[in-house]
Amino acid sequence: MAGSRPKEKPASAGNPPQFSRPRGVPAGIPGLIGLSYGWWVSKHNRHHAHPNQIGRDPDIGGRAISFAPGQIQARHRLGAWLGHYQAWLFFPMLLLEGLHLHIASVRALLRRSGKARWAEAGLLAVHIGGYLTAVFVVLSPLQAVVFLVVQQGLFGVYMGSSFAPNHKGMPVVGQDEKVDFLRRQVLTSRNIRGSLLTDLALGGLNYQIEHHLFPSMPRPSLRHAQAPVRAFCAQHGIPYTQTGLLASYAQVLRHLHTTGRTAGPEPAADTAAAGPDAAPEPGHA
Repeated sequence: MAGSRPKEKPASAGNPPQFSRPRGVPAGIPGLIGLSYGWWVSKHNRHHAHPNQIGRDPDIGGRAISFAPGQIQARHRLGAWLGHYQAWLFFPMLLLEGLHLHIASVRALLRRSGKARWAEAGLLAVHIGGYLTAVFVVLSPLQAVVFLVVQQGLFGVYMGSSFAPNHKGMPVVGQDEKVDFLRRQVLTSRNIRGSLLTDLALGGLNYQIEHHLFPSMPRPSLRHAQAPVRAFCAQHGIPYTQTGLLASYAQVLRHLHTTGRTAGPEPAADTAAAGPDAAPEPGHA
C-alpha cells in the first residue's frame, strides 16, 4: 500500500498537500456542466487532504448543515431552526444543491485572475447559453421554466444522494487533532456495498475508502483494490466501514439529527470554509 500511495505535490507552510487531478475527468468537463474546474479541484484537494476535519475540510464548514456539536450555536435564529430540523430537511435541501454549485462556481471565478479564469468563464458561458437556448427553443416559455426547475432539482438530489453516504455520519476529526494518513482516510470514509448497478449509479464513489487512499486510481479499478485494502486494515486493526445504500442514508440522518440538537463548544473559525473558493455542500467525494 505504501508503494501505491499517490504522489503529492510539496506543501508550503499552512497549505495541505495537493493531489493530482483524478484521472478520467478532462479539465473542460466541469465547465460544460456549469461548474468551475479550478474551484472544484481546489475544494476537492482540501477535502482529500483533511476529510471530515473541522476547520480544514470545506465540505463540513457548517454553513448549510451542522456536522459537529457546536456549529449550530454560531447561527442566528433561522439558521439555528434549520439546524434543529436538518435531518428532516436534508433531502429537500438537496433540491437546491445544483443551483448552489453553479452559484459557487461563478463566485469563485469572479474572485480569480489569470488566463484560466477566462477559459473557464468561456466554458460556463457555452454551457449556460447552449443549455438555455436548447430548452427555450424546444419548449414553450412555461414548459421551459418548469423543465429547468425540475432538472436542476433532480440534479442536486442525485449529486447530494451520491456524495452524502461517503463521509457524513463518520467520525469528525478535531481541528488540531493529529491522525496519520491511512487512518485519516479510512476512518472518515464509508463504502457502499452493492452490484454493478450501484457502481454505475454512484460512479465508483461507493468505493470511497479506496478512492481516498488512491485518488488518482481510475474508477473502474477501485473495486479491484478493495480486497487488499480491507485485508490490510483488518491485519492492522483499523475499522473498515461498509454498508448498504439505504442503511448509509439512515446513518447520515441519525448523525444530522444528533448534531442538530446537541450543544457543544463552538468550533474555531473555519478557515477551510472561509476562503474565496469555499462553498460547503451537503455532500462531496
